[in-house]
Amino acid sequence: MKPAWDQLGDEYAASSSVLIADVDCTADGKDLCEKFEVRGYPTIKYFVDGDATKGEDYGGGRDFDSMKQHVDEHLEVKCDVSDPAACSEKEKGYIEKMKAKNAEDRAAQLSRLDGMKAGSMKPELKQWLTQRLRILQQLANDDQEL
Repeated sequence: MKPAWDQLGDEYAASSSVLIADVDCTADGKDLCEKFEVRGYPTIKYFVDGDATKGEDYGGGRDFDSMKQHVDEHLEVKCDVSDPAACSEKEKGYIEKMKAKNAEDRAAQLSRLDGMKAGSMKPELKQWLTQRLRILQQLANDDQEL
């Protein structure tokens, strides 16, 4: 698995939204591994949108293609509200809809969707929820910079 993991790290080395890292739980990383409840080795954890509370356990394939597919589908931020060229039509529509609202309304929508993310839903709905959260978080960051 180590060569595939290193290849994945190389693949996303220049990414602004994905960080691939190693932690040695038998040495200097022991405290970090305890914090994130790593019990077996190797363990792959992933964190979405800056959530550093516990992380999610990755249970997919350990080959490069499987891990890359997971990153592409669930972790990499491709839609940038300041340059929506890479956004889907659905995302572009949502960006325009949310830009038309004031910062308070966007914050309320962000809070509402954030409360839904722990709930059970179909994968495609979970993905759309994550996409909307990322858009709203980008808009909230823009609001704070003003």
